[in-house]
Amino acid sequence: MTLSFSIGYMINLCRLYYTKLSIGSPSNDYHVQVDTGSDILWVNCAGCDKCPTKSDLKIALKQYDLQTSSTGKAVTCDQNFCSAMFNGPYSGCKVGASCDCVVTYGDGSKTEGYFVRDYIKLDEVTGNLHTSSMNGSIAFGCSSKQSGELGSSSEAVDGILGFGQANTSVLSQLASSEKVKKIFSHCLDGVSGGGIFAIGQLVQPKVKSTPLVSNEAHYNVIMRAVEVDGDSLDLPSDLFGTDSQGGTIIDSGTTLAYLPDEIYEPLMEKVMARQPNLKTQIVEQQYKCFDYSGNVDNGFPVVTFHFENSLSLTVYPHEYLFRISDDEWCIGWQNSGMQTRDGKEITLLGDLVLSNKLVLYDLENQTIGWTVYNCSSSIKVRDEKSRNIYTVGAHDISSACIPNRGNITPFILLMAFLLNFIG
Repeated sequence: MTLSFSIGYMINLCRLYYTKLSIGSPSNDYHVQVDTGSDILWVNCAGCDKCPTKSDLKIALKQYDLQTSSTGKAVTCDQNFCSAMFNGPYSGCKVGASCDCVVTYGDGSKTEGYFVRDYIKLDEVTGNLHTSSMNGSIAFGCSSKQSGELGSSSEAVDGILGFGQANTSVLSQLASSEKVKKIFSHCLDGVSGGGIFAIGQLVQPKVKSTPLVSNEAHYNVIMRAVEVDGDSLDLPSDLFGTDSQGGTIIDSGTTLAYLPDEIYEPLMEKVMARQPNLKTQIVEQQYKCFDYSGNVDNGFPVVTFHFENSLSLTVYPHEYLFRISDDEWCIGWQNSGMQTRDGKEITLLGDLVLSNKLVLYDLENQTIGWTVYNCSSSIKVRDEKSRNIYTVGAHDISSACIPNRGNITPFILLMAFLLNFIG
């Protein structure tokens, strides 16, 4: 079986990618952020304290109500799903009591609630550019209280859809019911918005891959070198090992790219060397910005990351620079030690480098790969049961907005979502 998800995109500085899920009986639509850096699905629920009621994305927010769904049930703390969430028996569990869902983020934001189980309508690919609805029973978080940025109406959605590796993720739940294989692809269109998101075996295009680091909670790979305009950075030989840092994290739920000081400093020096007279300023106490009226692809260098198995990832200036006004640009490379709560230096590549590339996550073979691709086009996938090959096209359920300085702030929340799990 192959599943397809529509992808929306907020065309501003935060690069927020989201999809629409239909949940419950009768079903209601919920817009949830797509995040490969976390595991569970959660949505805001009826009676939620401090949940946003409107969104700058111009989408209608909806709160899930367990009482009005004939197929919805609370997950109790004595059930297997709850034990899996807490890696063992739930402490102090009483028969019939709820299974708590609490997630605290790196910026102090928190969502609190409990787990429920209900039907989620999924689009099964049944032909070329054709899908049919099917139901899957999924356990997910029902949030009854939000704090911090999660309560803000800026870029607000109804929840977050985690596509991590844990047994509690939506992908793992579907795979355990033998509905799908643990293989999925996404192509995030950084030009016009939308993109492709599909669960199933990719047939075309062909994608070169690199091994995932074993025993890591996230999608971690081993980086071998960094080049700027074809020149390799002089970096310590032990910088890219599988030590406590776990290699390089690939995450669609993080907007920018975060590099340890040993990579960040020489990379920035080479990037800015092409424009020695450029005057930079710090915006929002975090982002290095400057005025530039020319073509950034002509004025700044290309950056290439090299990984195990000779897999490379090239990032062009128009991808690592983002515009906040007509002639004002900011740099997407960030010093990770300056961003994490504990000063931990990590290497994390987010949407800044993943957009406009088809990324394949093959958890069956523990690999990840990518190729530069037109995300407004289509891909070919193979149905596991029939072995037929079908075409899956791009979707776009979002509307554009005008970038402005105020939209820089949500970067912190997207980064924080991952830092909670690695801190």
